[in-house]
Amino acid sequence: MTNPIADPLVEVPDTEATTDLVTVEATPDGVATLTLNRPAKRNAFNDEVIAALNQALETLHQADGVRIVFVQGAGSTFSAGADLDWMRGAFERTEADNVEDAYEMAKALKALHDLPALTVALVQGGAYGGGAGLVAACDVAVTTADAKFGFTEVKLGIIAATISPYVVAAVGPRIAKRLFATGEAFGAEDAKGWGLVHQVVADAAGLQAAKAEWAGSMGPCAPGAIGASKALVDAVYGQEIDHRLMMETAKRIAEARVSDEGQEGLRAFLERRKPSWA
Repeated sequence: MTNPIADPLVEVPDTEATTDLVTVEATPDGVATLTLNRPAKRNAFNDEVIAALNQALETLHQADGVRIVFVQGAGSTFSAGADLDWMRGAFERTEADNVEDAYEMAKALKALHDLPALTVALVQGGAYGGGAGLVAACDVAVTTADAKFGFTEVKLGIIAATISPYVVAAVGPRIAKRLFATGEAFGAEDAKGWGLVHQVVADAAGLQAAKAEWAGSMGPCAPGAIGASKALVDAVYGQEIDHRLMMETAKRIAEARVSDEGQEGLRAFLERRKPSWA
């Protein structure tokens, strides 16, 4: 994303529809909502949905000034996972074709994970398989108390492969082994306890209230600094704290201090005013 200092309004239309299957809505204050829009099929994935998801995420990667992206499902279910009719087609595909097919979903998950904006999953009804993987790929997840989750691939004789990097990062290897190997369904409180979600609300109304709170909390945050902060976590996680890492973090803070956002933020603090992006 480019720096929005010169104009605090984001360069995204108020409403931008990418496809009928996945929609993106954005407001001038940097709040975007990505919706899986296949409610009759409980927002299950097929190749068309995955292609639309990749297109929507590409749009968000190119958008200026977006601070937060909400990911939700239309209707009463976040996502039921893979469409069974679509999965039947796997029988007719070669292994190479299946690799190509699965890689499209892997691309979508990586694109979601790599968005510079903070990403927040809003879960109601249920999130299974790839749907639960989308939740894990987001930075934050909020769920209604009655939602159910599960990585049920093993019950179909397959594995939760493309979503595994994000699920393991969220819940840890021990819990992931349990959930992947058993395919068990679990509720919101277990999902919170294991780190898959961060906040449990009572119902759909609570989900919308949480959305408003999260959106409001990002207003004072500089869009470029949000993305740089996320990239910082990826860069330092699991690394030995040695001279190389110390120099890397020193360079990153130095770059931030001399950036347009860093200069504007410091001036605003010293002049006791809000920065231009707030």
